[in-house]
Amino acid sequence: MLLKDATILIVDDDTDVLTAARLLLKSQAKEVTTEKNPENLRSLFSKKDFDLVLMDMNFNSTINTGNEGLYWLRKIRELGSKAAIIMITAYGDIDLAVRSLKEGASDFMLKPWQNDQLIQNIKELLKKRTNKSAVQPAATAGSGLLGQSEAMQDVLKKIEKIAPTDANILVLGENGTGKDLVAHAIYQQSLRAAGPFIKTDVGALTESLFESELFGHTKGAFTDAREERIGRFEAAHGGTLFLDEIGNIALHQQARLLTVLQNRQVTKLGSHQPVPIDIRLVCATNLPLEELANEKRFRKDLIYRINTVEIILPPLRKRTGDIELLARHFVKQYGDKYFKPGLELVKKSIDKLNLYHFPGNVRELQYAIERAVIMSDGESIQPVDIVFSPIESREADTAKSPESINLNVLEKNAILIAIEKNNGNITKAAKELGLTRTALYRRLNKYDIE
Repeated sequence: MLLKDATILIVDDDTDVLTAARLLLKSQAKEVTTEKNPENLRSLFSKKDFDLVLMDMNFNSTINTGNEGLYWLRKIRELGSKAAIIMITAYGDIDLAVRSLKEGASDFMLKPWQNDQLIQNIKELLKKRTNKSAVQPAATAGSGLLGQSEAMQDVLKKIEKIAPTDANILVLGENGTGKDLVAHAIYQQSLRAAGPFIKTDVGALTESLFESELFGHTKGAFTDAREERIGRFEAAHGGTLFLDEIGNIALHQQARLLTVLQNRQVTKLGSHQPVPIDIRLVCATNLPLEELANEKRFRKDLIYRINTVEIILPPLRKRTGDIELLARHFVKQYGDKYFKPGLELVKKSIDKLNLYHFPGNVRELQYAIERAVIMSDGESIQPVDIVFSPIESREADTAKSPESINLNVLEKNAILIAIEKNNGNITKAAKELGLTRTALYRRLNKYDIE
């Protein structure tokens, strides 16, 4: 990354330092933000991630440990930021500054700094950050999970904590968010990774196949049972069993499943001999199980059995910053598949993707990019190559109450929807919003919409 393309945050309680750093960098960088109070870091990072942070080691704040810089450094990393961080320190803080490198800081500089040296250090750090991203663009939990947003960082951290245990996991999320990838990531990082991983879409099993598929059957147990067969529970012995769409099974099937989980043994159809099972269970659904339980459509005792730990996978529209990351990943994947290596996404294509609401989540993005790769003629994917699925409907989203009633948020969302609807045509978008082009441009600048 070049300095001219970088967003920089400067955190220091000394106004003179903030002013000096801002004046030095504002003509060099894309954007420079200054902040006196580190207590505001969470709010700042919730709005955007920065490429680089310059942060003082000491503040006149509520954190009086003598090493405030380390405290706030950890907080930034806990927020999931991958920003390069330069600690600004006085001579007496050198030991703390060295410790900060072990805690994840990228560099430290002494006050007062030399302007040329500071600029050079920043350029080198941004270059290293770009090279590192080219190899590993985002934190992953294996199994194809990608995400640098705070929402996905929380998911990945939870997976890292719970995977080595034998706790039963319930993965919740809308269709297309990647619940099966989460299940496989848990398996890969578990102590059972050497054992089998068995996946079953229990919601798709018919009444007659449910028990046979899950628990197995003996020869002659029913008309077409020509030979003995083990079920998915027995096949997953020593490993992990993933039951997808668990919310779609009937009450009597839930009762049978509960019995197996309680007794840790299965009995095949046509047999009276129980077989012990040793599995780790991961379930997933896009349905609200608690609501189903309140409506007497799902057993509460089964929820307790399958939900020792719950992972909620966020929809793509709430994964700020992940759309571009995932899109570039799919471009590379399908570029290689369809013999079009080196394909790039132009900025206008990225803007088009970021303006879309993706009701079909990551799955819809994946299919849109695959089609775009196939249809592209040149060395880059243009906005015209990106067509969103007509299968997905905006009605389900627009029928819901807005997540915020803040007027600025509502106005910004209305502008984004109008621009998307009119394929980026500002004149048409302004007309639909009842604004002049000039008034719309002012609002685009106000909300930092490119």
